Amino acid sequence: MPAFRIAPAVADAFPDTLIALVTATGLRGREPWPDTTAALADLEQQLADATWQPADETDPRIEAWHTAYRSFGTNPRRIRPSVDALGRRLAKKGSLPRINPSVDSYNVVSVRHGLPAGAFDLDHVVDDVDIRYADGREEFIPLGEPDTVERPKPGEIIYADTAGVLTRHWNHRDAHRTRVTEDSAHVAFVLETLHATRDGDLLKVAAEELRDLLAPHSAQTAVHYLSPARPQATT
Repeated sequence: MPAFRIAPAVADAFPDTLIALVTATGLRGREPWPDTTAALADLEQQLADATWQPADETDPRIEAWHTAYRSFGTNPRRIRPSVDALGRRLAKKGSLPRINPSVDSYNVVSVRHGLPAGAFDLDHVVDDVDIRYADGREEFIPLGEPDTVERPKPGEIIYADTAGVLTRHWNHRDAHRTRVTEDSAHVAFVLETLHATRDGDLLKVAAEELRDLLAPHSAQTAVHYLSPARPQATT
């Protein structure tokens, strides 16, 4: 099973980072997921009723990611953190995309709590995964664009295994190779904050909420946490 690691340089630059790693094995993505369906409908209804709205870039949770993106040379208003882009889409359209149950589950938890989220099909991950600075030689094939090859800028924070880049700009976009589909059976989901002292409890609530959505459709689930003090976890 692959390990996930925060590189020392990233830990030094972002010392209050906390990442929840929610793993699920034996996922059954082709059966109905009524709890996820209900969670999506409930959140969209709250938005329609004006009793809730997604966090935007004025929110400290999103603002922190904009600051981080700028620190490694990415314009966060052009290339947005995943939760920022998802919240903006929800606010504009009034609904979240329906991709498949696993992706829909982490999307609804992400936007509800204002925390970036992503996922990797572990059957397509090669060796361990490092959250590190890019050196500019890595290759990234964007989700939905299997014929496109990009190279992250040197100094950009990425998730990477030995075969290539799994996410660019920390959490902006996932790779095509490790995308989660209805047939993905072994998946690692991530939820992230840069301010554990402020939002660590929120992150833990979100991780358990995601786990609760996954558990009825999995053989086994688990939650691990990565931080500069504990920079490695094995799935």
